[in-house]
Amino acid sequence: MNPKKILAKNLQKHLERKGITQTKLANDLNFPEMTVSNWMNEKTYPRVDRLQQMADYFGVMRSDLTEIKEEKTPYATSAEYKYFPAYVSAGLPNDVEAVTEYETISISDEIMGKYANSKDIYFIKINGESMNKIIPHNSLIAVRPVSSIHDLKTGDIVVYRKDGEYAVKRLVIDKDKWIFKPESTDDRFYDDVIYKDADVKIKGKAVLYIVEV
Repeated sequence: MNPKKILAKNLQKHLERKGITQTKLANDLNFPEMTVSNWMNEKTYPRVDRLQQMADYFGVMRSDLTEIKEEKTPYATSAEYKYFPAYVSAGLPNDVEAVTEYETISISDEIMGKYANSKDIYFIKINGESMNKIIPHNSLIAVRPVSSIHDLKTGDIVVYRKDGEYAVKRLVIDKDKWIFKPESTDDRFYDDVIYKDADVKIKGKAVLYIVEV
């Protein structure tokens, strides 16, 4: 099948699954609406970076947009995950260092997708508007811990700790620094540039977000 046709079919499926229009997709990811329309009408094909942005947005692998995959019969199963009853800031860093106790939250396997039953994943809520193009205030995020910067790449959305406080931003890896970038409709938010010898720890990668509508 033509790659453009495969992409259009998969995009439509994920738009319907998420319950949004292609206009909202374009607005949320800051893509030109005509560009998204051309993809949906099989006229053009997106660059790799835009494919990755859409995959992250839908919480799927890039191949879920570009390849034909067999539909699996859905089962009404779910699993329990750690849930920390505190906010991680998507604005200014928010101190959650003292949170040691956790609750559990039940999330369906259908929502978790490839991360279903991952024992290391935990959930926490977002507070703030600096990532509101993708993750609005009060959204749940699923975080997978990382042990090394080598587990990450530019473009990942990460939870990081700076001076004992936590925040969530999109990561850009430079030679001598990390750049944590907001993605907000509010232009008051700015890049957090941190040199690699500073006291900063990347605690995990956001692998899935559950957004209130």
